[in-house]
Amino acid sequence: MIDLDFLRGLTAEAAEAILDVYETDFSVEHKEDHSPVTLADRRSHEIISRGLKARYPRIPVLSEEGMTIPHHVRKDWQRFWLVDPLDGTKEFVKKNGEFAISIALIDGHTPVLGVIAIPMTGVVFSARVGEGCWKIGGDGRREVKTGDPPEGRPVRITKSRSHPSPNMEAILALMPSHELIAMGSAIKFCKMAAGEADFYPRLGHTWEWDTAAGQALVVAAGGVMVDSTGEPLRYNKPTLLNGPYFVAPSLDWLEKTGILETARSLDVG
Repeated sequence: MIDLDFLRGLTAEAAEAILDVYETDFSVEHKEDHSPVTLADRRSHEIISRGLKARYPRIPVLSEEGMTIPHHVRKDWQRFWLVDPLDGTKEFVKKNGEFAISIALIDGHTPVLGVIAIPMTGVVFSARVGEGCWKIGGDGRREVKTGDPPEGRPVRITKSRSHPSPNMEAILALMPSHELIAMGSAIKFCKMAAGEADFYPRLGHTWEWDTAAGQALVVAAGGVMVDSTGEPLRYNKPTLLNGPYFVAPSLDWLEKTGILETARSLDVG
């Protein structure tokens, strides 16, 4: 069985390397897709990839900052690691502290465990689907769960700070009473898993490494993460791009609010 404590230790090592760079006047480069990359991304990638390969040599690693692996090579992988060594590089560059480290294990096409570490706070969320999701921080270790927002309270909706989603107004119109929480990186999934946010819609494109660990956290905490048809996101596709998705406490809640019906009418999938 995969050792979650080992993964948390690996993220702690990567977090230390990231913060060492964070305190310097680091330079920023841009990849072919114009997304930023820094020395912190690369150092975290090296630490995590090296650690995973040493501990679990039979499980392949797919990382945002690693080599491109074509689908004809990875299509036969039953299990593999999916890693975002520094999720929220734009927030890292802005120095607002809203960045994270994400590690997920994919089995078949589904995330079965995930770890998300928040370097600036030292808080780590870890999850094993079917067993639970836990928040580990300065106040100890506790299991977290999501749940439907109570009637009468505004729906707390978390959204990306740096990546606006098209058609968002049509979704927000379904919930006249709501509170928007702008936040960077995979921390949004942590808020959902901990019951500190009620809904996270993402109508633009993301990459598989952006969402895998977060999906594991949310599902392990009792929530759902689905596309506009109500189906869970699948991984190791020929293209590693995700379509739009919705993170919510339950599929029933999404159906009752009319969100999925509206999303289908907008053809967001």
